[in-house]
Amino acid sequence: LDGKDWETCMTMNGTWGFRNSDTRWKSSETLIRNLVDIASKGGNYLLNVGPKPDGSFPDASVERLKDLGNWMKIYSEAIYATEASPLPSQTWGRITRKTQNGKTTLYLSVFEWPKNGILSIDGLNQEVISAGMLHNGEKLKWDKNSNQVMLKIPSQAPHAVASVIKVEIKGEMKTWFGESGKEKMKTGALD
Repeated sequence: LDGKDWETCMTMNGTWGFRNSDTRWKSSETLIRNLVDIASKGGNYLLNVGPKPDGSFPDASVERLKDLGNWMKIYSEAIYATEASPLPSQTWGRITRKTQNGKTTLYLSVFEWPKNGILSIDGLNQEVISAGMLHNGEKLKWDKNSNQVMLKIPSQAPHAVASVIKVEIKGEMKTWFGESGKEKMKTGALD
């Protein structure tokens, strides 16, 4: 849906309003990863909070919102004002992007931190300008072959749920439409 505004509405538990008996709360991990996943597809995450009859939020909601807020304090740059990923799906997590002044910034939100110290970005054939950890600016080294970049990353993930790496690319990258999208792009059938 590149270029089209859309959003996903989700609940924090199993109901849209307050229900004492609904204790099926989604974990903070699920909510953070939902946020990243939706942003990586160019969407907006509308998260429902069902207040109690007195207007206060349930403790479980407050706890999860604090966790989301703490993650956003560190990694909001990877979410706010970003667009959908310009690359195909990656097994380790999701990608968002910003494009300006003839370059693209990719934000790699890593859910599954590689144990071998190498993060492979498949489908990336553009020139990498720089790479670093978003939370502290630590610079990363990389190797590149024709359509893959291998980042040398720290042995431990900085965040247990989703750690973000910032990669600057030469040139502007557009959203990746998948194999069927490539055919539509060739024929001009995309809206």
